[in-house]
Amino acid sequence: MSVINAIIDANRAGQQAGIFAVCSAQPLVLQAALLQAKANSTPLLIEATANQVNQFGGYTGMNPKDFIDFVTSMAMELGVDKSQLLFGGDHLGPVVWCKQGAEEAMQLAEVLIIQFVKAGFTKIHLDTSMACADDVLPLSDEVIARRAARLCAVAEAHCAPGQQLCYVIGTEVPAPGGVSEMEAELAVTPVSAIEHTLHCHREAFIATGLGYEVWQKVIALVVQPGVEFDNSQVHLFEPAGTMAQSEFIRSYPRLVFEAHSTDYQLSEGYRALVQQHFAILKVGPQLTFALREALFALSHIENVLCEAELCSNLRQSCFELMRDNPKYWQGFYADNEALKWQLGFSFSDRIRYYWPSLQAKVERLLTNLAQSIPLPLISQYLPNQYTAVLAGEIAPNARELVLHKITEVLADYAAACQLPVMKSY
Repeated sequence: MSVINAIIDANRAGQQAGIFAVCSAQPLVLQAALLQAKANSTPLLIEATANQVNQFGGYTGMNPKDFIDFVTSMAMELGVDKSQLLFGGDHLGPVVWCKQGAEEAMQLAEVLIIQFVKAGFTKIHLDTSMACADDVLPLSDEVIARRAARLCAVAEAHCAPGQQLCYVIGTEVPAPGGVSEMEAELAVTPVSAIEHTLHCHREAFIATGLGYEVWQKVIALVVQPGVEFDNSQVHLFEPAGTMAQSEFIRSYPRLVFEAHSTDYQLSEGYRALVQQHFAILKVGPQLTFALREALFALSHIENVLCEAELCSNLRQSCFELMRDNPKYWQGFYADNEALKWQLGFSFSDRIRYYWPSLQAKVERLLTNLAQSIPLPLISQYLPNQYTAVLAGEIAPNARELVLHKITEVLADYAAACQLPVMKSY
């Protein structure tokens, strides 16, 4: 039995059991997550989206094999046991190529699936919920399900002997990375819609020639539990709103929900989500948001401690790069007065797309502050990390302060999921 299946079984048995997926390719975020998994001897699920990683390199410049090699190499350097690592592919489908016709986009999605499976990803989110250029709108559940089954068949055809694939399906899938504007009232997915989605996918799997044993590999369904965030607001989870969802999923053996866009929730919200069988929690932008908070704070400290000509000028470089190359934030941020703060501080954290181009600046900052930083400055700009330094938990240098800031986010998810110690398996 796989680790994920064991966690799902425990969750369905009423235990406080879940798993969170780190949806990020940012090296410092991944380092923080790996170190947390090492310290706790717990499994770590790392996911790459089709936008980040694909056969053309995505915005990270990595294909699926590159990504796994990159993470496993980092894990080895940090002393993390390879058996702790689980890899998932997120939003695998035509999402990257939606501006093209459906057949062309699906053919590209098939290549994407093949590369992810062959690289060693085992948790596959079959996301065919995005309409393509020539689709009739709204896209029906039947069409979404047929396309998902088509991609599942491709995955099964290229699965290596002994490779334990599992699948996530759904028709109400939030857009990757959050929304630009919050809905006035965020409606949870009705039970009738969940039931119809499952029925359509079962029928599509059968029609595609996928047997019962493949349908058994579907472990989770993406629905809307009433959580979301935009540039400046967070829609908090309200457990009362998902009682019907929770009751419904208990009638389907082996299945749980997967919750997307869970970033920025309260810690008790994560715990309640897991209790209501949202056993898989996705987190991404909040991790790079925490990274950005730490780096910006350190840049202020750098300005105090270092000569001007030696400073990284990280904050200024961030804003200049984003203004010169608006590709990754246009459509998310308003081109008005709000842009003054949205570029650097939005919950959507579009700045995460620019970190690869700013790597030299980040390294200069970390190098400039590699020695002990005066405690009063840490207290001024990173008060929680100041407390951790005083308690002897971390050293007062830039890299450890950054990693601790990111780990604060991960800790809330870990507490809600109560991940098993790996030696139990």
